[in-house]
Amino acid sequence: MMNMNTITSQKEVITTARLPRDTRNKLLVLSKGKNITMSQVIIQALDMYYEKEENELDSYTLGLPYFGRYSSGKGDLSTAYKERIKEKLRAQQNSY
Repeated sequence: MMNMNTITSQKEVITTARLPRDTRNKLLVLSKGKNITMSQVIIQALDMYYEKEENELDSYTLGLPYFGRYSSGKGDLSTAYKERIKEKLRAQQNSY
């Protein structure tokens, strides 16, 4: 287990996290290499993770440039799809 450093202000709290030994060792090496505390490394990493998550787009937003790009010329495809499927199945059955 690893404890965060001592509380320095009223807004900070101590959180404990269980880390695999190799992860803790990497964290220690990184913090010494950057000459900052392990807590600061963790805070920076979490901030980067939160920023990445906030910037990830949902599937609707990603698809916006492609919606309506290729048109079939048939305006009722979303409302008449069941009838179209039935027609295709009847056509298959009649072809035998």
